[in-house]
Amino acid sequence: MNYKTLIYFLSLMLVTLSFKQKQELPDGFVYAKSVIPDLDVDLHYYSVNNFVGDTIDGYQANRLILTKAAAEKLKLVQDELQQQNLCLKVYDGYRPQRAVNHFVRWARVLNDTVNKSIFYPEVKKRNLFKLGYIASKSGHSRGSTLDLAIIDGNTGEPLDMGSPFDFFGEQSWVAYKGITERQKQNRQLLKSVMLKHNFRNYPKEWWHFTLRWEPFPKTYFDFEIK
Repeated sequence: MNYKTLIYFLSLMLVTLSFKQKQELPDGFVYAKSVIPDLDVDLHYYSVNNFVGDTIDGYQANRLILTKAAAEKLKLVQDELQQQNLCLKVYDGYRPQRAVNHFVRWARVLNDTVNKSIFYPEVKKRNLFKLGYIASKSGHSRGSTLDLAIIDGNTGEPLDMGSPFDFFGEQSWVAYKGITERQKQNRQLLKSVMLKHNFRNYPKEWWHFTLRWEPFPKTYFDFEIK
């Protein structure tokens, strides 16, 4: 077998493997980049840059998975923002139930506070459930909920929203008044463009949106992200 033939067969194998990976998703789910190729994806639970301080169960790749319905609507949001030289940056989408279970286990170990100063400096860890920052069931596991921000199309830098992603505290509440007018405008821009395309916001997290009339409103999936 000559070199060119070998390269051809290796390429064919990679294409076949990629196809099989996509086919393994449940019906109604897609890899978001198959719908929005230029989407900026930075899954924080695939890294240690999160409130737990460790890679979360079920996240084996930085690949955003969504329901097909959510991905198609998100593309409309991206297209509209690009008219203003802006883009989306997604921090989380579909989240396996095993990842939610990981959060629950972590929350019960009260002395494990490695990233408290970054993500929840003014909230006691024992209160994260009561205040609604962590739950035993998450809309993310239904596949049509996203955590995201807007970035500058030239620099890739996120617009200033007045608090970081996954910051647990009133500063992240959408209606929080102790931020600048520019920060308020940036939050309103994100909220309005998402709402226009049928994503509703969670009032305590400026980054958190769920598709209206989501296709799996009562099903919590647990397949891995890989």
